[in-house]
Amino acid sequence: METEVNQMKVGIIGGGQLGKMMVLEGKKFGIYFVVLDPNLDCPAASIVDELVVGDFYDPLKIKELAEKCHVVTYEFEHINAEILIQLKTDGHKIYPSPETLKKIQDKAIQKEFLRKHGIAVANFTKVKADSVEDLSEVIESYEYPLLLKSCRGGYDGKGNYLIKSRDDIDTAYTTLGKGVWDLMIEEFVPFTKEISVVVARGHRGEMKVYPLCENIHEDNILRTTIFPARVDSSIEEKAQRLALKTMEVLEGIGVFCIEMFVTRDGEVLVNEIAPRTHNSGHYTIEGCTVSQFAQHIRAILELPLGDVKLVNPGVMINLLGEAGYKGKAKLVGGREALELPQVFIHYYGKTNTAPQRKMGHITVLGDCLEEALVKAEGAKKVVKVIGEEVIYE
Repeated sequence: METEVNQMKVGIIGGGQLGKMMVLEGKKFGIYFVVLDPNLDCPAASIVDELVVGDFYDPLKIKELAEKCHVVTYEFEHINAEILIQLKTDGHKIYPSPETLKKIQDKAIQKEFLRKHGIAVANFTKVKADSVEDLSEVIESYEYPLLLKSCRGGYDGKGNYLIKSRDDIDTAYTTLGKGVWDLMIEEFVPFTKEISVVVARGHRGEMKVYPLCENIHEDNILRTTIFPARVDSSIEEKAQRLALKTMEVLEGIGVFCIEMFVTRDGEVLVNEIAPRTHNSGHYTIEGCTVSQFAQHIRAILELPLGDVKLVNPGVMINLLGEAGYKGKAKLVGGREALELPQVFIHYYGKTNTAPQRKMGHITVLGDCLEEALVKAEGAKKVVKVIGEEVIYE
C-alpha cells in the first residue's frame, strides 16, 4: 500500500475484547481506528478514534464505516457478509475476504468446502428438517452419541446439542429452533485432545504458524489454553500441515484460528475455523515474539509478517463471570495474582457481568510448563469477576 502505516485508517466491525486488543497493538504503529459496534460502552470505545454506533447487519452503518477507512476487518464472523461483498466489488479493501467469511458462516458449507479439498473433518449431514420426524429419519444412519448443530450462528457451545439417545431428539430439535434454521448432524469424535493452530497469511501467500496450543473446555466454553500443546511431534506436524493447507485453499488473508480434534488413533480432524484472531491465541500477547493481533494488522496492511517464536511456555485462563452474580462488573483478587511472577491480567472492561460471560483472561508464563501450570492454579483461585447484584436461585 502506498499510504504510510501511521497514516492508515483501519475499520473494525466489532468493538469487543478482540477488537480492543487489535486497537491496542495497532496504536503502536500510529494507526487511526474506526470501530462499528451497537454499544456506546463496548470495550474498544475508550481507545478508538471514532465509534460508529450501529448493528452488525446494518448495510448503511457498515458502508459508513468502510467509507471512512482504507481497510476494513472484523473481530467475529456473525456480521453482514453480503454488504461486505458488495463493498469489495465497489473497490473497498476488506480482509479476510467477504467471500471467505460467507463460506465459514455456514458450518455445513464450511465443512463441505474442506472435505472437497481433502481436509479431514468428522462425518456430517446437512438437514432441512420441517419436523422432528424428518430429523429422526436422517439420524438413523448415525451412531449415538452425535451432535446436532445450527448451520449458522452459535458460539461457546450455543447452537449445539449433544444427542446421547433417541430420547434426546425432540429436545434437541426444539432447542435449536424447530427447523427454523438449517441444521447439520455430525458424528461425535471421541477425541483425546482439543487443539488449535493460529496461522497468519499475507497478500503474497506467505504464512506463519504459531506454536500449537491445547484447549480445555468446560460447559462448551474455553476455560484454559496450554502452550505448547502436550502432544508428540507427529501430531504437531500433522496439525501444522493441516492448518497451512486450510489457509491455502481458503486463500485467507489475516490471522485465522483452526480448531482441531486429536483422535484416539492419532488422526487430526478440523473442527471449526475462525477467520479472525481467536480466544485460544490470546497467549501470543506475552507468549510469542509477535502477538496474533499485531500479526493480523501486519497481514491486512501488507506489512512483513512477524516472528512467531514462543518466548516461554505457559497457560492462558479465561476469566468468566462468577456464578451467582450479575450487573456492574468488578474484578477482585488482581493484587494477589500479580504477586506471582510472570502473571499478566487482561481485563476487558465490559460494563456488566453475568455467569460464564467472558470478562478477561490471565496469561501465566514459566521457565517450564510444569511451573506455569502450578502458578496458573494459584492465580485462578484468587482472581474473580463478580457483579453488584447477587442472583438468588
